[in-house]
Amino acid sequence: MRHFRNLLVSSVCLALGSLAPAVAAPEPPTTGGDVVIRRLTPDQYQRIVRDVFGPTIKVNGRFEPEPRVNGLLALGAGKVSVSGAGLAGYEAMARDIADQVVSPANRETLLPCTPKEARAADDACARQVLGAVANLIYRRTVSEGELDGLVRNAGAAAGELKDFHAGLSLSLAGLLVSPEFIFRKEVPAGSGDRIDAFSKASRLSFFLWDTGPDSELLRAAAAGELDDQKGLARQVDRMLASPRLEDGVRAYFTDMLGFDAFHTLTKDAVLHPKFYADVPKDAAEQTMRTIVDHLLVRRGDYRDLFTTRNTFLTPVLGAVYRVPVAETGANTEPSSWVAHEYPEGDPHVGLLTHASFVALHSHPGRTSPTIRGKALREVFLCQKVPDPPGNVDFTVVQDTGNAIHRTARERLKAHATEAMCTGCHKITDPMGLALENFDASGGFRRDENGVAIDTSGELDGVKFTNVAGLSKVIHDHPALTSCLVKRVYAYAAGHQPGVGEDAFVKYLTTGFSEDRYQLPALLRRIATSDAFYRIAKQETAK
Repeated sequence: MRHFRNLLVSSVCLALGSLAPAVAAPEPPTTGGDVVIRRLTPDQYQRIVRDVFGPTIKVNGRFEPEPRVNGLLALGAGKVSVSGAGLAGYEAMARDIADQVVSPANRETLLPCTPKEARAADDACARQVLGAVANLIYRRTVSEGELDGLVRNAGAAAGELKDFHAGLSLSLAGLLVSPEFIFRKEVPAGSGDRIDAFSKASRLSFFLWDTGPDSELLRAAAAGELDDQKGLARQVDRMLASPRLEDGVRAYFTDMLGFDAFHTLTKDAVLHPKFYADVPKDAAEQTMRTIVDHLLVRRGDYRDLFTTRNTFLTPVLGAVYRVPVAETGANTEPSSWVAHEYPEGDPHVGLLTHASFVALHSHPGRTSPTIRGKALREVFLCQKVPDPPGNVDFTVVQDTGNAIHRTARERLKAHATEAMCTGCHKITDPMGLALENFDASGGFRRDENGVAIDTSGELDGVKFTNVAGLSKVIHDHPALTSCLVKRVYAYAAGHQPGVGEDAFVKYLTTGFSEDRYQLPALLRRIATSDAFYRIAKQETAK
């Protein structure tokens, strides 16, 4: 992974000079969206703890789930609060994290000072510790009055408990359970139509790195540099050149692709014995490595993710795909990764043939062309497919041993004769059937129940004969790139673009095309735009 990240840094650094277009089109005006308050995701919470206290600190506990809104958990994070049980969970996690930080095993390396007396308060040392972390945890400059309060709390607890470190732990835990940490609250600037500098820093850092602002970004915010276009661009380019950009890209695509579902994915062990515990983890990682390598290391065209024959495999995945994967060097772990290129003509082509797509969008014991086609439209083309009526009879579809309708195509044809089913199946099944060569675990097959599988179909009037043809049609579909642009912007801004932002989204879509559909250029356009930090005009208090 370190070698992979070094390649990423080198590639992005070399390319930063070409991210800005030679002659930039003027950014259209926008009304902005509402002020957003988002709860930290579990990954963001854990990443901030790692950033502030180091990788040795573990986060132990369970987080309350977020709903998926308009295809993204990132939008659902702005629709949730914290229940009583959830608050108790945050309190327990905060105490555990703080206790780890001040523990005898960690205090010498994690704390910048030693108290004069371990069994008594030491305000100077407590101020040094709390001052070093409070800005990062609150994602803004903490006032002297706030820091005084934190130091007083640590001193009072230390005096009562006769233990400096126990008192410090309680004050640290108070920081970690604060709503200012758990929620990303955006504050309007004086004009009322943009967010303030520290809110800008947070929005930027969670977008590009999926974590809170680092010390340099907070410094720039405090100095007013983020309110200057050149200063903002310097910070954006610094962040795009960082290996932490991979974290941000992974976070976005994990959300977009719905990989949270891997936590509960199961397969029938009798029908799919090769799909055991390591497969879901490796399937998700295969797709993430392919995306990062193609979009960040190679700086490739986003559309080519659907036609590329380059990927990464482990022996575990090789067994599923029936591809021999040789162990390399001294690493003989089941999840040792090797780069792999499928030969021309191989049915494995692009993301649609990854187990992360075909296995994730299947039932435990059988495929589902309908579910796969629905996912293809909703995830990649932003086209909503209605849910089936509650009284639909799926008996024929589920009968994989049917002596008359032996293939999924035949069973769906018989099922779709019901009037209430015909419309939706027409917009999902033709694409899903092209993926029928891949079983519910992602393994390749040529027939079902002894009958050759027919993978021909069409998507929005464009015909194809197999999955390679489908992948090319997806590659060329105009909704593919416009969907990514709209969804990336919604993910970054925390709200679905409104009517007043339509012109800006079109501007981004045109720019994405001009930039040869390179993701870093799209990220830069958004991050350096005025629209990204604009909000609907806020009424000033009277």
